[in-house]
Amino acid sequence: MRAKHEYVRSKKLLKMVASLDCQACGSGHMVQAAHTNWGGGKGRGIKADDNQVAALCLKCHYKVDQGVKLTKHERQEMWQKAHQKTVAILKEQWPADVPMP
Repeated sequence: MRAKHEYVRSKKLLKMVASLDCQACGSGHMVQAAHTNWGGGKGRGIKADDNQVAALCLKCHYKVDQGVKLTKHERQEMWQKAHQKTVAILKEQWPADVPMP
């Protein structure tokens, strides 16, 4: 039997991520904590774990989630690069109660 996924949730981490500039385009306008669409506990109607996020502005978040101009691979790559940059920036301030990805 498969073990139930224990979701990682942290409002503190999400606020920290949203306070950064967009890690895809550099914009500081309307930045959000964009959860991965590929794994990380994501399920039907359930967001991925909160430690699986990237700081993305509204436009870049849209490109990753619904962008028709990018292939699935390009969208995954865009999110992954932004996620890695986000984690690197927050590494020193990462909440102790949230597992690092």
